[in-house]
Formats: sequence, C-alpha cells, structure tokens
Amino acid sequence: MAMQSLVMIIVILAVLLVVGVPISYSIGIASLITILQTVPLDISVVTGAQRIFVGMSKFSLTAIPFFILAGNLMNQGGIAKRLVNFVMAILGKLPGALLVTNVGANALFGAISGSASAAAAAVGSMVREGEEEQGYDQALCAATNGASAPSGLLIPPSNALITYSLAAGGTSVAALFMAGYLPGIIWALCCMVVAILLAKKNGYKGTPGKFSWATLGKATLQAIPSLSLIVVVIGGIVAGVFSATEGSAIAVVYALILGICYRNITLKSLWNIVVESAKMSGMVVFLIGVSNILGWVMAFLQIPQAVSAALLSITDNPVIILLIMNVILLIAGTFMDVTPAILIFTPLFLPIVETFGMDPIHFGLVLVYNLCIGNITPPVGNTLFVAIKVGRSTLAKTMPYMLWYYVAILVGLILVTYIPAISMILPQLAGLA
Repeated sequence: MAMQSLVMIIVILAVLLVVGVPISYSIGIASLITILQTVPLDISVVTGAQRIFVGMSKFSLTAIPFFILAGNLMNQGGIAKRLVNFVMAILGKLPGALLVTNVGANALFGAISGSASAAAAAVGSMVREGEEEQGYDQALCAATNGASAPSGLLIPPSNALITYSLAAGGTSVAALFMAGYLPGIIWALCCMVVAILLAKKNGYKGTPGKFSWATLGKATLQAIPSLSLIVVVIGGIVAGVFSATEGSAIAVVYALILGICYRNITLKSLWNIVVESAKMSGMVVFLIGVSNILGWVMAFLQIPQAVSAALLSITDNPVIILLIMNVILLIAGTFMDVTPAILIFTPLFLPIVETFGMDPIHFGLVLVYNLCIGNITPPVGNTLFVAIKVGRSTLAKTMPYMLWYYVAILVGLILVTYIPAISMILPQLAGLA
C-alpha cells in the first residue's frame, strides 16, 4: 500500500509538472489525491489546510524572507565589484587569473546573496569585460561562471540549509551553517583546479607583474564591510548571541546601510527590492507550507518506512545505500529546484540514513550538495542558463567545458558523502554537534 501510494504521488506530480502546474500546487494536489485512498474527502481537505497553516507558522521560517531580502539588497548594493577586486588581488597571479577570480568571487558573493543565479549574473558581468579584452573563450568563461556559482549555496547563510533544518524536524541551523563551510570550499576548489588546468591548456596566464601587497591591502579594505556581514551574522548565530531568525533581520539592516553608504540603493530601488523579495518569499513559504501536507501523507501511509525496507532489502551496506541515494538525488535535481526537492526527499531518506548512524547534519550537506548540482544541469539548470546568457555563449559551446567541471564537482560530492569529518569537524569544534 505504501509503495503504491509513493508511485501514485510520483506519477501525479510528474504529470502535473509536465503540463505546467506550479510545483507548490502539484505537491498539494498529488498529496491529497493519494490520501483519498484511505481518508474521506472532507477530512483530507480540512487536515491539509491545517498542515499548510502549521507549516507556515514556524518562527524559524521567518529567517528565509529576511535572508532573501538581505540577498537582494546585496545584489543591488555594489558588493560584487568589491569582492571581485578582493579575490583578484589574492588569486590574480594564477594561470587563467580571471577564471580563478570568477570562482572565488562566486563563492563569496553566493554566500552573501544566498542565490547562485544572482552570483552568476553579478560576478559574471563584472569579469566579462576583462575576459573579452584578454581573448578568453566565451564558452569556457560561461562554464566556469556557472559551475562555480552554486558553491555559495553551501556556504552560510544558506536558505537551503534552513529549509533542510525545517524538513528534518529542527536540526540545528547553527550546526548546519558551520557544516556548510568545508563542502562549499571543496566545491569551489574543485572548480579552481579545473579552471587552472583549462587555462594552461588554452595558454591563459595570470596578471603581469609581481604580487602587490599594496593592491591587496586596498582591495581588502574595500571588501571588509561586505565580508563582515558573514562574520557578524554567522558569528552571532554560532556564539548564541542571537538566533538564525534574528541574525537574518540583522543581515537586512546591515545590507541596507551598506547599500546606502555605497550610494547604490535609492528609495525607488528599495521599494522594488522589497516587492521582489516579498514575491520570492511568498512562493518559498507557501511551498514549505504545502509540503507539510506531503509530509503528513507520507507519515500517515508509512511511506518512509516502506522505502527504507525496500532499500535495506537490496543491501544493508551504507556505502551502497548512499550511492543509490546520490544517483536518485542527482537525477531528481536535474528536474526540480533545490527547495521542493529538499522538502520531498528529506522525510524519505533521513530515516534510512539514521538507521546506520549517519548524523542528520552530515546528511543535510550531502543532500544540499547533490541538489545544488541540479542548478547547473539541463533541462532546469537555471544558474547554468544565466551564466550562458551573461557570458554571451550557447549551450552547445558551453557543455563540453561543463563536462570537466561536472567530473570535478562529483569528486567533491564523493568526498563529502563518504568522509563525515568534512561536514562534522567544524560543528564539533564549535560544540554544536
């Protein structure tokens, strides 16, 4: 019964998505149709409405709209250029200086803005002029920009990790934030290695002249106010000075003051930023609320237990089980955005990994790392398409270079999956796990 219900949910969800029904409505409809097998219509509808309300009434959920607003303020606040200059001052002597700078700046700006697509658009636009002047291959630049942008989604503050915390039943946001640093850095380093290798192959050198401490000092001073956002918000959350929700509100105030000081935010642009943030927040929060119906249906029909039994009947080897999960998540990520995928797969897979002692924090980073790859894989791949557009390239020309990056990023996924210390060492040192 449980496996039949799971198949029904998947089929209905797939059909609705194919015909263009929004993901939030698709999840709600698929869940209600499935539960009607065992629960009367009136009870199903009332319970579903209650689950939506409960799902959207969690105080910790307030952090997501605030971080979205803070990210949008950062996007318009002139932050990207200062971060690009800062990273260029550090990494500019490496082969393919602009490619490597693109990777490093994407990791920093993606972490601050909370959006891979925003990072690809902002940072890609900043380095494009220099790349064109120095004769860089546009397709290679687009691939480098797109491949590295999602690394910032793992580095806190991360809305994806907050969403996972809610879906996992309240796993510590502070612990997840600390756990995200090393996987995010590994993603960025994997991209840097590929960028350097491809730069050497194409004969792209670093910036001429010797390393300049004066240039680095100037760039650092300009970047410190932007970088301080991460230190203030994450430091305060980890130290227990304020919660993730309070930290998100502080991030908004900080980003607003910074944007005004840089003279990049006006009253008119502020209104547009607030309206756009409200729209984005409404979609995300409603999606989380509707996904609560799916969680209730799965729990009522004992679907997670059935999936766990099915996987364990194939093998009880944790290595093989995690490999199967990775394959499923990689495939799902190519068709789904990160947030709905987290809400769907967390209640399915978390109980399974807990049976062989995997920490929910470690699994959360494996899950988010997997699904972030979907940001740069067709047919959805929003970040990839943004990078291609910004880089003035085409999908056909960009994909051969992307294959190199896919291999490197998958190596990073294997490391994060099978070496728990990568995700757990920082939360443990901070006393959070």
